[in-house]
Amino acid sequence: MDTASFNGFLRTVIYIVFFYYLFRFVARLLFPVLVKKAVAHAEEKFRSEYGGYTKQDYSRKPDGDISIDTTNAKPTREKKKVGDYVDFEEID
Repeated sequence: MDTASFNGFLRTVIYIVFFYYLFRFVARLLFPVLVKKAVAHAEEKFRSEYGGYTKQDYSRKPDGDISIDTTNAKPTREKKKVGDYVDFEEID
């Protein structure tokens, strides 16, 4: 049976540090490529599901047609008055 030695411990620590920095380096190179690929895949899936509709396709109205959409309008709230504003001047 092998016993633990300082050389073995030091070698293990060096391997751990080496693989940690190697992983960081490789991740820094590959991560942007993987993210671009994932975004492109999501965009393609979105376009295939929704048929590539754009805002102009379904919001175009004939000239002269007027409509007012108030469903998203927020009612104005009255601000609470806490008190009067008093401007103080310093007197010497």
